[in-house]
Amino acid sequence: MCNDGPAKVALHVSLQKRNMSKTEFSSLSFLARSLISLPRPAKQLVMIAADSIMLPLALWAALALKQDRFDIDIAAHSGTFIVALLAAVATFWLLGIYRSVIRFMGAQTMIAVTAGVTISAVAAALYGDARSLQGISASTLAIYWTLALLCVAGSRLLVRSAFNHSFNGNTARRVVIYGAGEAGGKLCAVLLGGPDFVPVAFVDDNRSLRGTCLNGIRVYGAGELPGLIARHGVERVLLAMPSIQKWRRREILDNLAPLGVHVQSLPDLSDIISGRARIDEVREVEVADLLGRNPVPPRTSLFGACIRGKSVMVTGAGGSIGSELCRQILPLKPRRLVLLEMSEFALYNIDRELRETAKKYGLAVEIVPLLGNAHHLHRVREVLQVFEVKTVYHAAGYKHVPIVEHNIIEGIHNNVIGTWYTAEAALDAGVETFVLISTDKAVNPTNVMGATKRMAELVLQALQHRTRATRFCMVRFGNVLASSGSVVPLFQEQIKQGGPVTVTHPDVIRYFMTIPEAAQLVIQAGSMAGGGDVFVLDMGQPVRIDDLARRLIGLMGMSVRDASNPRGDIEIKYTGLRAAEKLYEELLIGTNVAGTDHPMIMRAMEHSSSWARMQQLLNELLLALDAFDCDAALELLADAVVEYHRVPEIRDHVWSHKVVPPKLEDRKVSDLAAKRRQSEAGSR
Repeated sequence: MCNDGPAKVALHVSLQKRNMSKTEFSSLSFLARSLISLPRPAKQLVMIAADSIMLPLALWAALALKQDRFDIDIAAHSGTFIVALLAAVATFWLLGIYRSVIRFMGAQTMIAVTAGVTISAVAAALYGDARSLQGISASTLAIYWTLALLCVAGSRLLVRSAFNHSFNGNTARRVVIYGAGEAGGKLCAVLLGGPDFVPVAFVDDNRSLRGTCLNGIRVYGAGELPGLIARHGVERVLLAMPSIQKWRRREILDNLAPLGVHVQSLPDLSDIISGRARIDEVREVEVADLLGRNPVPPRTSLFGACIRGKSVMVTGAGGSIGSELCRQILPLKPRRLVLLEMSEFALYNIDRELRETAKKYGLAVEIVPLLGNAHHLHRVREVLQVFEVKTVYHAAGYKHVPIVEHNIIEGIHNNVIGTWYTAEAALDAGVETFVLISTDKAVNPTNVMGATKRMAELVLQALQHRTRATRFCMVRFGNVLASSGSVVPLFQEQIKQGGPVTVTHPDVIRYFMTIPEAAQLVIQAGSMAGGGDVFVLDMGQPVRIDDLARRLIGLMGMSVRDASNPRGDIEIKYTGLRAAEKLYEELLIGTNVAGTDHPMIMRAMEHSSSWARMQQLLNELLLALDAFDCDAALELLADAVVEYHRVPEIRDHVWSHKVVPPKLEDRKVSDLAAKRRQSEAGSR
């Protein structure tokens, strides 16, 4: 044993945990390794040779059992032996048994083996009748059929078991499959033929299944799971319930989180049906499952009203929301889909994905990828006019609170001026519907990003007073799960790196929604727009970020390291609220809200500004931005958004490093602002 080496010692330890003897280990390991090392033609010869030995032995045994003696006259039946063997081997070859990979052998292989053995027995019987031979009776052939089937199928099952034991000796993880239905059975069959996982038990909530066996593996109740984990050294639980309700999935995940095992799941049933995923494709648990909310199916009448047969443009088409909007819009069969994006790489990715989807499903949609920035008024106007765009989804905007707080001028330019210019271009081009993607941070904003989004809303509402030809509306929702810059991908990355997981504050809460759900609701809200509407999405219950981090740690098979558990795996580190960040977000300014035709979409009744006042503010804001005057720009932002109370400290990275602020530009902006205030006071 001392000469076995570390690898073999590890194999012995692993097999001892599975209660396998050393003799079993040696024979199975030797057999599997010997066969694995052979080239494919040699493996085929080995299988043919094995069958050439087993089939004649089965026929001899059948004769011996029938005649109740061992001294069988082989010579008298030599022709029958040869015919039976050749018929079986030829059938096996034609049916592809010798080309199949034994460790992935399934039901089709067993059917082929049965067919080959049956044809072998029939050939032997026909040969005996043709030659008028005696001694091969029907009962003898029945015995031969049974023995041959056992030998051929049993040998392959034995070798498959040897392969699995050899592969799983030191790499495979012991898993429990949660769900003993059809999906669980298929998953188990795949895992048994691979080197990565060893299913040791099924768990199911259905009491009628408890105590039964599936693929030779026992089904237990959910309450027995902690004992199974301890007894078998289970490292992972695989959820095989693709069609379960979201609320029930969350209950199960909440129960699994404290057990300290890595939880993974099969894809959602809709992904399996649509072909986007396979039944055996194991994934990390979707964070959306932690919300426990079933998405409301889109209403057909609303979903395609602004899209079907029309030319549609999405700005920021390569971003998290913009790209998902494109994915949702494409199947609705617009005449043309224009993608406006300033990132070349992001534009390339979404254009390629959409073209592949259109080709796969035979969608005759013209896809136009365009590099461009919403700041460029003339470029946007030209695009809208040339491609006769009728619906615009404006998803181009900066959304990361600390980044915008430290880049004030660019944040205002992109979120406010970019929205204004795109909306003006839409008016000139005769666009019918213009939808702005807004945020819950626009409500009583404490940061520049939120204030810019609220001012963008006010700009569109003011523009609505100038026209009825174009319907402007805004859709306001909270955090989007797994979007770029989202907290969830950050947590998952930190956990994989061993921590710490950084949470700003133990009491911070946020509203969350999945990207597809948000995009669907944006499209439907646009269809209900009358002009100047602010739509608010029902985000469900807010989620405590600290609780989310702890559940993610638990579901990835680790424990939180804190004062009560100093030997835990991952530490949660509280870093303090970031610049201008709030403990909680709101969705409404005030409480005045009305329902709509969709149960998850509400219409907010909030104050707005006249176009004359907004135009003055925007002109002054342009001067401040051109002068790179952060102080004046923030004052104008606060003038426009009355709920925004700016802090005295200016956090812009460039501004804070300037020695002397520009004076001339300051005076220009201040003079304009003073005149506007005098005019407003006189009108009152």
